[in-house]
Amino acid sequence: MTLVLASQSASRKTMLDAAGVPFEACAGNVDEGAIKRELIGVSPCDIAMILAEAKAMAVSVGKPGRLVLGGDSLVEVCGRMFDKPASRENAAEHLRFFSGNEMRLHSAAVLMRDGSCTWRHCEVARLKVRQLSDSFIDSYLDREWPAVSGCVGVFRMEALGVQLFEQVEGNHFTILGMPLLALLSALRTQGELEA
Repeated sequence: MTLVLASQSASRKTMLDAAGVPFEACAGNVDEGAIKRELIGVSPCDIAMILAEAKAMAVSVGKPGRLVLGGDSLVEVCGRMFDKPASRENAAEHLRFFSGNEMRLHSAAVLMRDGSCTWRHCEVARLKVRQLSDSFIDSYLDREWPAVSGCVGVFRMEALGVQLFEQVEGNHFTILGMPLLALLSALRTQGELEA
């Protein structure tokens, strides 16, 4: 079995590779903004799963018979949902808003074959952002930008992003952007990995 990852996410590729899951990456073309605009009042976990499914569907149509993995992560702070920062200035605005608040990171994964969803799952991690000074935010972005430009939440937990938090509750893989343990279990259940 070679899984098709409907993403070019470096973090998701690293997790699958480290877990010994053979895969090829092939991102599809999905207008996430248009999908989100249609989902007013929908829970963040459901939005993340809908986006993960749309990404898997976009790739699945061109990969008949193949198992396709779609994933999405969504950050919610004080009831407001955040996308990846559009610019360094936007990243600084996000970090100022996050400062002193709890961040909820919703990570979803969907498996699809021939346009049909065979499994879906979403997990939530809670991360308490410490009080961030403007000078810290500037120096943080000096070191982490543009690497965090593709990161919802403006952080890489495996890098300097760990300094944003004073407390973390949730699965490490979920925080990295994919509910990996649940995914591995689903792949074993579907006979795609050895039990």
